[in-house]
Formats: sequence, structure tokens, C-alpha cells
Amino acid sequence: MKVHTFKKGIHPVEFKHYTSSKEIEILPLPDDVYIPLQQHFGACCDPLVKKGDEVKTGQLIGASDAFISSPIHATVTGVVKAVDSFPYPAGGYVQTIHIHRTGDDEWDLLPAYRDWKSLSIKKLNSQIRDAGIVGMGGAAFPTHVKLAPPEEKPIDTFILNGCECEPFLTADHRVMVEMAEKVLTGMKILMKVLGVGKGYIGIEMNKPDAIDIMSAKVVQSDLDIQVMPLEVKYPQGAEKMLIYAILKRKVPAGGLPMDVGVVVNNVGTAVSVAEAVTEGKPLIQRVVTVTGDGIKEPKNLLMRIGTPFQHAIEYCNGLVDETAKIFMGGPMMGIAQYDLSVPVVKATSGIVASTRVGKVESQPCIRCGNCVRYCSMYLLPTRLARLSELGNYSEAHELGILNCVECGSCAFECPSSIPLVQWIRVGKLCVGEMLQKQVKN
Repeated sequence: MKVHTFKKGIHPVEFKHYTSSKEIEILPLPDDVYIPLQQHFGACCDPLVKKGDEVKTGQLIGASDAFISSPIHATVTGVVKAVDSFPYPAGGYVQTIHIHRTGDDEWDLLPAYRDWKSLSIKKLNSQIRDAGIVGMGGAAFPTHVKLAPPEEKPIDTFILNGCECEPFLTADHRVMVEMAEKVLTGMKILMKVLGVGKGYIGIEMNKPDAIDIMSAKVVQSDLDIQVMPLEVKYPQGAEKMLIYAILKRKVPAGGLPMDVGVVVNNVGTAVSVAEAVTEGKPLIQRVVTVTGDGIKEPKNLLMRIGTPFQHAIEYCNGLVDETAKIFMGGPMMGIAQYDLSVPVVKATSGIVASTRVGKVESQPCIRCGNCVRYCSMYLLPTRLARLSELGNYSEAHELGILNCVECGSCAFECPSSIPLVQWIRVGKLCVGEMLQKQVKN
């Protein structure tokens, strides 16, 4: 069996043994959910409900007229307690709808189409948009936008991303093992909307059961779909790396997968697409890995969007006393949390609690070249970080700072513990603001 990969990258310890063999459990519904109106790339939604309103599970509660946006739905049946600013897991405070659950689910579903093959492309993509589906691998880009590339950029290949290369996380792994039929149905729907007949499912070799199960499923498919075993290497699941590993196509600097005729979606997204089209369910829940040596009983949990982190952690018997840090997502690209009242959002793939991560003092750069050696985007991370720190954003832009995918490989391999990714993020933000001002002038 040929194993595919990309150039460079790193091999962090996986730590997937905590949950890789644990079946998905359904998390009991919390008494209160906190549903942010900004859970996606693009325009924020406006609230469609107010304090005191009664809502049903699946009811539309937030929307925007902007094309690049994604609607928000109630994830429990209950009463709106507030529409206000609440802590957000990506940092800061955002406008959020607080719903107090009053009982079991009373559903407000979209139309369901078991015979989806007879639907038009326009109708299918409209259903995907109405269901509020976004990329569930972490980027949270609205799926209906990905499925509508401009005419001058024809798509010939679809890739389903089952890599899950972040340490600790196993949600996508378990989804492929336990929900393979839905994964494949969602993939077929996505391929129909794109009008492509060739598809690949990229899975790292540390998930042999997922490879076997998905390979057996695609044999029965009426489409040209192939499972591609991939080397276990980080960041194998990044879109540009995945496209190169499977197709040997290089996405140009500053470009998108559609520039090389490809669209990539996550396996969790495919499941949500299948449920939206065949069952009429909007995106109100997802599988989340709650794990790490800081969690007493790590689990893979199917939970409602808006569930407080604390509720999920308590279901896993809580934290050990030595817990030093908690991330949303994996430790490479995840975001450290300061408040466990923050809610699970559409992009929450994991809640990772660690006893091993403490305060680290950075030291001066020793010019070892590790950051350059392992950067899969062929950048100069230490130079970009230093330029950002000095406020020299023009030169940082010239050196390609916007091409950084923020995978964290450079910081992981830095012996001086320099916060390279953090400075590059600052630089990218400032370069973006600089470019916007130039356009206005």
C-alpha cells in the first residue's frame, strides 16, 4: 500500500491513545446553552429572537443576508434568557443567545429529502446553507460558499479530509468508524453539488480501522472515490499539504484550493451535510474529543453547540488537580482557555486538558534554522516573527507572512521557545489592516 505525504513537517507525540478506541457517547443535555452569533468565517448573524421568547430545537435564531455567513439555530428547546455579550472560546466576548432548557427536544426541522439524488444542485446547496453548515475541521468557513466557486475556476476533484493530524484529537477518527455511511452519503452530496466525479478520502495510517471501514464502503459506491493512506505527519491535514500529498498539485502563494481545481471538506462536515439533507437537521451538534492527562476519564462526546466546557468536563469526571492548561482544539493550533463557562461552537473539535504545559520563558534566537527546516510553507518564521515584533509589516508582507497557515510547527521545534506563531498572527492581522487602508486610499 503506497503511503502519500508532503515535504517537511514534524512528528509530535500523538497522545491519541486516550480516546482512539472509545466509542462516541451522547452527552446529556445541559440546563443552559450559550450560542454565539459568530461561529463562522464571514459576517456575524443578527439575532432573530429576544429575551423571553420560547424556541424549539433546530429553530432559526440568527441570520445574515451576507453571502459569506452562516445561520445559527437553537440547540435545545427552551426560553431565551438573554441576548448579550458572553465569553467566547476564541477569545474576548461576542454577542450570544443564552437559552435555558425547559424540557426534552421539540424539533423545528428543515424539509428532509431521502431521495436527494433527484434534487437540483441549487436546491442542495440552499439546504446546506439553511442548515448552517460550516467547515468543522477548525476553519469554520461556510460550506455553501466553498461549493459555489466562480465559473473561471472549474473543480475536477473533491477531497474529504480524515487526517486529524493534531495530537490528542480522535473525533473524526471515531466518526469514520461509527458513522461511515453518513460520511459517504455526505461526500456524495458534496460531489454532486460541485459536479465532480472523482473523490479522495485522505486518512493517516494511525487510523487503520477507519481506512479499512471507509475502503469497504467506497467499493460499494457508484462514484469514483478512493481512500488514500497518508503518512502520520503534522500538518498533514492542512488543505495545501493534503492536496499536494494526494494530487501533487501546489496551491499558489496567496491562493485557494479552487485555484488548482480542488475543494476540501472535513469528515465531520460531510456527516452534517448528510443529516441536513436526508433528515432535515440543521447543524446543532458535533462530536468533540474531551481528553488529555488533565481529564480524569477522557471521552469522545456527541454534544450540542452552546454546551459550556464545564458541563462536558464534569461528565468526564472532572479535572485532575495538576491540570495546568486547557485548550479548545489540539495543542498545536488550539486556543488556551481562561474560563470554562465558554461554549462549544461549530469549530470545537476538542477540549484538551494538560498537566504538562506551564509557563515557558523564551530565549534569544540561536539561529539553529529549525523553524525554516520544518516549515511546510517554505517561509522564514523567525524573520517574520521578528519583523512583526518590530512593526515592519511591509517587509513581512513581502516575505509572505500571509501564506503562513499557523500550524505551529516552527514554535514546536524552536529550542528557544520563541512565540513565533503568536507574533506571526499579530503580523498577519496588521498586514491585513495595512492592505485594507491601501485599498481605501
